[in-house]
Amino acid sequence: MLPFYDWQHEERKIGTAIMAWIPEIADAAVPEPVPRFLHFFCGLLTLADWVGSDRQAFPFEPEFRLDYWQTAQKRARDRIEEIGLGRSPALRGPPCWALISGHENPRPAQAAVGALPPDERLILLEAETGAGKTEAALWRFATLLAAGEVDALYFAVPTRAAARQLHQRINDALHRMFNAPPEAVLAIPGQAVAGEAKGKRLPDFRVLWDDGTTAPNRWAAEHSARYLAARVAVGTVDQVALGGLQVKFAHLRGASLSRALLVVDEVHASDPYMTETQRSMVQAHLDLGGHALLMSATLGAAARRRWRNEPPADLSRDAALPYPAVWTSQGLHPVPADPDGDKAVQVLAHSGWTGAAAAELAMKAAGQGARVLVIRNTVLRAQETFSACAGVAGGMLLSVGSIATLHHSRFAAEDRALLDRAVEEAIGKDSAMGGRIIIGTQTLEQSLDLCADLLITDLCPMDVLLQRIGRLHRHRRPRPEGFAQARAIVLCPAGGLDPLTRRAENGLGAYPDGPSLSGVYVDVPGLQATLDQIVAQPVWHIPAMNRALVEAATHPQALEPLAAAHGWTAYRQRVVGRALAEMRTADLVTLDRTKPFIDGDGNVHCFPDDEKIRTRLGEEGVIMDLPVGTIGAFGAPVHRLALPAHWSQGLTGEEIAQVDPGPPIRVTVSDRVMRYGPMGLQYGGGNDA
Repeated sequence: MLPFYDWQHEERKIGTAIMAWIPEIADAAVPEPVPRFLHFFCGLLTLADWVGSDRQAFPFEPEFRLDYWQTAQKRARDRIEEIGLGRSPALRGPPCWALISGHENPRPAQAAVGALPPDERLILLEAETGAGKTEAALWRFATLLAAGEVDALYFAVPTRAAARQLHQRINDALHRMFNAPPEAVLAIPGQAVAGEAKGKRLPDFRVLWDDGTTAPNRWAAEHSARYLAARVAVGTVDQVALGGLQVKFAHLRGASLSRALLVVDEVHASDPYMTETQRSMVQAHLDLGGHALLMSATLGAAARRRWRNEPPADLSRDAALPYPAVWTSQGLHPVPADPDGDKAVQVLAHSGWTGAAAAELAMKAAGQGARVLVIRNTVLRAQETFSACAGVAGGMLLSVGSIATLHHSRFAAEDRALLDRAVEEAIGKDSAMGGRIIIGTQTLEQSLDLCADLLITDLCPMDVLLQRIGRLHRHRRPRPEGFAQARAIVLCPAGGLDPLTRRAENGLGAYPDGPSLSGVYVDVPGLQATLDQIVAQPVWHIPAMNRALVEAATHPQALEPLAAAHGWTAYRQRVVGRALAEMRTADLVTLDRTKPFIDGDGNVHCFPDDEKIRTRLGEEGVIMDLPVGTIGAFGAPVHRLALPAHWSQGLTGEEIAQVDPGPPIRVTVSDRVMRYGPMGLQYGGGNDA
């Protein structure tokens, strides 16, 4: 305590000031502490504290002033406007199709969403890949903005690659929609991107933007906890899920999101844990009066009914429902067929799925001038396929600059950004004709605007397979001779699927160790149902067959008799049990905003501090910091690498990495030796399956 400081005198002074500033306190009654309101207020208070703690906007005043309240209110109003939390920007015109696109007429799915009234709070759009769902979402945003229902937009997609690609599209659309367009924030942790500008974090919590400006309206882009406070943001679903979990800044995220239209692209049922955490946040958002638009090309009835809180129904009824469709509080609204949207896809099962087998198919097609997309279930198989191609057809492989490479998750963030751009140039909507081979993993299967002439893919669940097929013949454009019809080759194990119930291979089936099922795609009955549809129907008409295909391979009433016929009933029960366990795990870690902070016995409900809660289940690998000046796979500096979980046993992440120059560079951490180069991160001398 300072000897000259009279805290009692200062307390009386502040108390008198507060009574003068907020005279309602004298007569106001304490409101009933409704839990949902208290949770919202907690987030709002955090947001206000963060805004008010900025000394650039609120300079420190050493002497108390009785009239400071007026000063603080003006500074707060100014700051709120500066950082984009104030008045909504003005649209260029009424929220019609012409505001969204330069095309003469909307497609059927777009028109169906555009016609919905603004009082519909939860909309589910089921439409095929390439149906224009992004523009439908922007039309909905404009409609709600004009009606005063929202003043912000968060667009959530499954992967970082998809977020990067969509970010540019949204930025371009905003310039068409607004007189003074807001800059879309790229909501990917570790990056500061607003519009076309990129920021570099400085030691004093400031950000240096590469265009030389210090625009306050980029405030939300400067910290990941503030992403949902942006006027417009494009990022992963993880940022949404973090608002629904018992984690730091969950209340801030929830309160910030409350003013926005939340768009979740590619909702599906392949991950019960993620589905439940997302459902928790979407429901909390709706409970606050928010708006949400869910979009999917492949959502099965069981998952859709859970999103809509509806009871189960039988297979025949669910399979007969119209598709495409829009679901609202009024039920199902069939969407007319798009006259230009039908795509006939020849789907062929290929026995054998080694790297050499995939490479042989890819090189033959690329040699005939086809742009070939190869999606493998695991990084190891993708690397094997790349190696098999590199020795024979290296000049046709995806490249960054002149360096041949492939696309998967085991690259540094800086190199992933370069890879994302290279993929779009090589096989995107406007890519040049000519034979080339793009090899990757699940990082290429969702939300990306790719347009392959031929797809080669591992067997996978039906909803995932349809997502991958969505990267095939996505746009009407010239095709090389022999590839006018869309064709997907599905690589399958030569010995059938029964061995996968005992040991996983290539991402399918369950690993043998442990009391519970563990693997990437463990539902072998669902995989068999997918393979059965491929064999029984070699030509799929998309989107007319989407509903029937998905239900045939995901509906419980389809899978239970199939499992019994193959002797897999016990295995099927374990699959169902695993899904229920993951849903229960999600229940335990979600933030229940209907519960009070303090119960009737005076117990304070705090967030758990003895475990790490994540947006996705499964073990996490350590993040390894690299020495300053480390050069990555494509000649640019990289700062850190994420190790797979099974390489991280015994590591804490605090170890110092030793890097020997390459290429590929040699990375040594403790007793682990790895290589990092154009094939991504590889375990030195070991099996990195």
